[in-house]
Amino acid sequence: MSQILTLDCLKIGRSAKVIQINHTGSIRRRLLDLGLVPGTIIKAELASPFQDPVAYQIRNALIAIRKEDSRNILVEEL
Repeated sequence: MSQILTLDCLKIGRSAKVIQINHTGSIRRRLLDLGLVPGTIIKAELASPFQDPVAYQIRNALIAIRKEDSRNILVEEL
């Protein structure tokens, strides 16, 4: 059974499917432009020494997202 959680809770090496982005304004637009749309598969790849930001594999690109921003992205763990 899959579990719904926020992106900041996704462990390194695990994959998830984006369910919802709860941002507004320019940050929402930027995430959508990067390909982070509902239904997209995302994988947590690397964490910085203090765990912020975390690099995620999104559509064959490695994108760093701050913990503050990843808290507002709902995903379903695969």
